[in-house]
Amino acid sequence: MPFIDHDGTPIYHETSGTGEPLLLLSGLGGGTWSWYGQVPFFQTRYQTITIDNRGAGKSGMPPGPYRMDQFAGDALAVLDHLAVRRAAVMGLSMGGMIAQELVLAAPDRVQALVLGCTHCGGERRLPPDPKTLAAFVDNRGLSSEQIIAKNLPFFFSRGCFERRPEVIETYRRIQVASPEQPEPAFAAQLEAIRTFDAGSRLDRIQVPTLVIAGTEDQLVPFENARILAAAIAGSRLVSLPGAGHAIHAECGDQLNQLALAFFESTAQ
Repeated sequence: MPFIDHDGTPIYHETSGTGEPLLLLSGLGGGTWSWYGQVPFFQTRYQTITIDNRGAGKSGMPPGPYRMDQFAGDALAVLDHLAVRRAAVMGLSMGGMIAQELVLAAPDRVQALVLGCTHCGGERRLPPDPKTLAAFVDNRGLSSEQIIAKNLPFFFSRGCFERRPEVIETYRRIQVASPEQPEPAFAAQLEAIRTFDAGSRLDRIQVPTLVIAGTEDQLVPFENARILAAAIAGSRLVSLPGAGHAIHAECGDQLNQLALAFFESTAQ
């Protein structure tokens, strides 16, 4: 069964493909299903490893609040279980925060790092507009499907709505079919984001790092990508003009190609 027990919490994971390991870390409320546009692409070259973070999907949902280092510990426990000594790592949004904690805790386990649509937390973080954040986290009285519909404009750019509605519909359909996240688990994950702070430790990240973000991201403003790239020595910054927060969906092909080229260059 694709479960491990870490600190008393069952953590669900999936693997696909063969080759060098690639760990994909998802964001708030996300899980194995979030990578529908990446696993089919990367599994022909890598062994992809995806995880339902604690508090989401099939993984355990112990009482919160959670901490970002707990998520990183869960991910490392999965790598241990799979006997993976070293992996390429890509984390998006909250998954990018988990990736930062993971590489800071165990730098020898990370071959290369892609940080997408994420921030370093703490005082160095540039927060979203307060009204945007309030509307995003306020799910009172809404069904799971209503929450997904409410949040679509926060994840995708206006241009995507106008020119590529099929991309948004695919995302919506997959989200609707995914396991529902109880409100206490959502709040516990949200608290991990609120308390996350890697800003003063970014200079300790020594592995090759690629930072990617959309210029129209409402939830994690693009300036956060500049902050990360400026603080991580030798890192590279790539902007996705006009893209929103869900770059794995809105810009999936571009993200895949950028990450693949980066991982292959670092492997050499």
